Amino acid sequence: MLAALAAALAAFVQPDPSAFVGRVDNAWFPLRAGTTWIYRGSKDGTPSRDIVTVERGTTAVAGVRCTAVRDRLFLNGKLAERTTDWYAQDRAGNVWYFGEATAELDPSGRVANTEGSWRAGVDGARPGILMPARPKAGQRFAQEYYAGHAEDRFQVLSVSRRKLLTKEWSPLEPGVIDHKRYTKGVGMVSEATVRGGSERAVLVSERHD
Repeated sequence: MLAALAAALAAFVQPDPSAFVGRVDNAWFPLRAGTTWIYRGSKDGTPSRDIVTVERGTTAVAGVRCTAVRDRLFLNGKLAERTTDWYAQDRAGNVWYFGEATAELDPSGRVANTEGSWRAGVDGARPGILMPARPKAGQRFAQEYYAGHAEDRFQVLSVSRRKLLTKEWSPLEPGVIDHKRYTKGVGMVSEATVRGGSERAVLVSERHD
């Protein structure tokens, strides 16, 4: 256990490609190529639909083979944000977050904002743990680190044989707290802002192509 933790901390500072495997099969955050999840909810009172798809193949980030996940957020039926996230799993089973390329779109479909984009190994940005191999209540992790741009953190609030609840926050948005629920073998099944905002999403569909 101590050796695995030491390796994880070392990877946060400088990822060692040999410490990672070429798949993400963590039971709480499985990323099988071709899987698509669809979430419905609302953002600031506007109906939302979020389409999340695991791409085939891998992308090299900081020398590590990462799985790419496309995320398309629609508000009132119109594409409002598009994001590609990069994840990799270490040999201990922890899933690491290696960055994202995100863009908010204006009503005409033009890119209005790319704030929050980051990539491990670029401009001092470092990866963080998105999902531990064996979650336990009370655990805390940094999901990402790009000073002043991306500093999300989370804590495991509760875990049972099949269900997991986490709390997420960022020092860049003090007062905003999100809760996420995961189902083993599926991944995230819902998220909601419980303080400092109004956003929610619930999984309504999962398919494997």
